[in-house]
Amino acid sequence: MSFGDPNNPYGAPQGQQQGYGHPQGQAPGYGYPQAPPVQQHYGAPVPQSMPGNVSGARVMLWVIVALQVVGAALFAFATVSVNAARNDNTLKDDAAFQRLADYSTGLLWAIVVFALAWGVFGGVLAAKFNTGGNGVRITTMVFAIITAILGIYPFVLVGLVHAVLAILVACFVGGSNGAAWFNRPRH
Repeated sequence: MSFGDPNNPYGAPQGQQQGYGHPQGQAPGYGYPQAPPVQQHYGAPVPQSMPGNVSGARVMLWVIVALQVVGAALFAFATVSVNAARNDNTLKDDAAFQRLADYSTGLLWAIVVFALAWGVFGGVLAAKFNTGGNGVRITTMVFAIITAILGIYPFVLVGLVHAVLAILVACFVGGSNGAAWFNRPRH
């Protein structure tokens, strides 16, 4: 008896291929079929380490913090110098100095404190990149956008570096890699 014989009652039914039902070489299983293995995550893979552009955004944020500290120190030195030179008779005719001297001492020191506080805020955000969630991502984007606006408008020449770095930080954190990193599950 062979399976090729069309008159064989024990052969494969005609019109069907050999091996219909279960694979050849394996015995049919008993009971219910096995379920496929359960996948832990659906969709995009979860990043195990910080993506390169998110890490770059964190480095740029630290650079912004360093520039804030340097700028605050320079502004504090300028405030002390302006206060010391307010009563100097040789500077009475200098229009640029008199415009700066017209600001109150309290306002000048408030600008110094604001620059330091803005730098500390950026440092806190940069430090939270490893453990922070989507709230850190959104706050970093808002911080970067405001920094870019402040870098462009009042401080055009010296703020240009701030503006470029802040725009890059907002783009890198706001991108798909940033979203995947800050929305990853933390167990």
